[in-house]
Amino acid sequence: MKKALLVIDMQNDYLYEKRKPRFAYHTEELTAAVNALIRQYHAEGSDVIYIRHIIQNLPTNRLLFGYSIAGTEGAEIYNGIEIVSEHCFDKLFGDALTNKQLLGMVHEKGYEMLHLCGLDEFGCVTETACGAVKRGIPVQIVRSGTATVQPEKKIAKQRARLEKAGVTYI
Repeated sequence: MKKALLVIDMQNDYLYEKRKPRFAYHTEELTAAVNALIRQYHAEGSDVIYIRHIIQNLPTNRLLFGYSIAGTEGAEIYNGIEIVSEHCFDKLFGDALTNKQLLGMVHEKGYEMLHLCGLDEFGCVTETACGAVKRGIPVQIVRSGTATVQPEKKIAKQRARLEKAGVTYI
């Protein structure tokens, strides 16, 4: 089966020591898990595709968001992430497949399955998974390579939403 691993939003602003307190991910644990997936998929001959969430560098966006701002150190892929391919796409929205170049590559390469990992399980990972389902692209979320800062009460509800949409976990 031809598959690709999408490594979503593993960027400095969410993982490095200068991040905002609300991005309280366990950087070392998550980075180790994602890197293990990257090595595994690369060794199997699957494509590894990196996704960066980018917010336009405008004064209002710097004030409102203050993270993932285009052209800043924080928007770059976290230096603890292993880079094994030149496939890197930027997205402006939660669903990575709104990037036409990425969607074109998915169709051109004929992936039979997309596996998603990265951040946040109930943010951009969920939006990309639902976007794949909407477009008829089989998708699974790799639980060991995702993390969330959502409270426990919301996790079951979000996973039920994903299950209802046809997204499975591996």
